[in-house]
Amino acid sequence: MPRLTIVTRAGDEHVIDARAGYSVMEAIRDAGFDELLALCGGCLSCATCHVHVDPEWTGRLKPRSEDEDDLLDASDHRTEESRLSCQIELDDGLDGLRVTIAPED
Repeated sequence: MPRLTIVTRAGDEHVIDARAGYSVMEAIRDAGFDELLALCGGCLSCATCHVHVDPEWTGRLKPRSEDEDDLLDASDHRTEESRLSCQIELDDGLDGLRVTIAPED
């Protein structure tokens, strides 16, 4: 069971146990963090699950798809570490992943 560190917009850190096979978005939502809206439910049609992945982890993730990249372009808060959390599937290799919920656009 991978552990996930979530940093809220206020800077508070929370470590949760997440299920392998779930997306980071599902893990954050299921843990009760309402500041991650995830309006489309993971259908890759909005960017309300935008997170910043800790730089230590960015190289371990699958590359962004063109659709994910296009959605992130609409954010004023995009960085090199920006990802849509619905597009990051958790597995044991991502145990310890740390993400920060991006500011709301």
